[in-house]
Amino acid sequence: MSINRRNILKYGAAGAAFLAAPFSLKVSQASPDFFSITAAPIKKSLMGAGGPLSDLWLYDGQTPGPEIRIKQGEYVMARLVNELEEPTTIHWHGIRIDNAMDGVPGLTQQAVMPGETFDYYFLAPDAGTYYYHSHNKTWSQVARGLYGPLIIEEKDEIFDKDHDLTLIIDDWRIGQDGKLDLASLGSMMDWSHGGRLGNLLTVNSQNQPSFKLNAGEDYRLRLINAANSRILEIDPSRFDAKILAYDGQSIGEPKKLSYSPLLLGPAQRVDLLITPKAGGDFSLEELSSGQAYAFANFEIVGEKSVTPSLKQLPLNSIPEPDIKNAKIFPLKMSGGAMRRVGDIYYQGKKLQGDDFRNTGQVWAFNGVANLPEKPFFTVKQGETVIIETINDTNFIHAMHVHGHHFRVIDRSGSDIDEGNPWRDTFLIGSEQTVKIAFVADNKGKWLYHCHMLEHAAAGMITWFEVV
Repeated sequence: MSINRRNILKYGAAGAAFLAAPFSLKVSQASPDFFSITAAPIKKSLMGAGGPLSDLWLYDGQTPGPEIRIKQGEYVMARLVNELEEPTTIHWHGIRIDNAMDGVPGLTQQAVMPGETFDYYFLAPDAGTYYYHSHNKTWSQVARGLYGPLIIEEKDEIFDKDHDLTLIIDDWRIGQDGKLDLASLGSMMDWSHGGRLGNLLTVNSQNQPSFKLNAGEDYRLRLINAANSRILEIDPSRFDAKILAYDGQSIGEPKKLSYSPLLLGPAQRVDLLITPKAGGDFSLEELSSGQAYAFANFEIVGEKSVTPSLKQLPLNSIPEPDIKNAKIFPLKMSGGAMRRVGDIYYQGKKLQGDDFRNTGQVWAFNGVANLPEKPFFTVKQGETVIIETINDTNFIHAMHVHGHHFRVIDRSGSDIDEGNPWRDTFLIGSEQTVKIAFVADNKGKWLYHCHMLEHAAAGMITWFEVV
């Protein structure tokens, strides 16, 4: 099922008036205008019809969760119903959101207890491809299936529904019994190394699905990496695709990638423009193993000739950082396997010996593991921030900023950030330093963390405050 504007408006005139109201940061009380999303356990096969049933946790009983589609400038009004056996929340990934709606337990809201509900109400200011996912015990709850697409459509239609495809990519760790491997959740091997990697790659929960496209027509492919830790390697040039947007943000005129492969890290998104030629069947292929693995196939039908596409996405209004007057905050990443851990403090105590295993904390930002009591930094609303992240570990990480989009302004040893597009998540390699810049224009308490979900749970998470 897709939750879209029509679904919301079906609740009547009161709902329509509510959507049209001026934006307010005041949280609405529960009312019939909120559509519900229920998080609940369900048995479902990940191996196709008739396959062994896995114990999944899903939104509305489906994987991925229902696609939410609204227009830019409208409101998302969603009631989370928790039918799980443990607390949960929803984080609306990539949205420049009211802080109270960001879904971070212990920082922006209390976790929603089993049997309880919480109403999320926020304006969607930017068109683009986003998604929502659990933000409590994410390493476990997301691995079990708690995520879904959030699509904010441009005010003027650019691609109709038949030419706008959302593809959520995930990897599941399947045991020898053909079921989701729950016993390995929380494995210290995963937490201290590259994170949880699966052995079944799916698109919209299907293994190697097939799609039919018409020759000579423009299509938008919205790719979302919902995996816990896997970095996907794809090459859009193999099927003559152009980049429309990164992390929901338009780059203006569509461009072909000048390098290969494109790395799509956990939580990152990319929108592609394709205009297939007659007979030009193609596949989305994962290239990280050195051999191309086709994980989605596209059959091209019809004989229509291809004409150059003039379609491009409008730019969202995001303030440009003032680099000359920016405040710079260095962050050193340390810990993990195959590296001298150094001094790591957790809840005010220096970890040593069995403390690492007992607490599960093996990574640190500036020597501190997990969410500290004091913020990484505090700035005034409207000030420009530069975060200089120094990766002193043996692993690649996917760093995510809540509530803001940024530009990568410097990356040591690489020039892959061509055009410095807006992002909300960036990859940083081992022994690499990356500087990002943004205007801290969104008041509140915001996370900065690794989106390899096991790494975040094991210490790679901090927060900053905009006052």
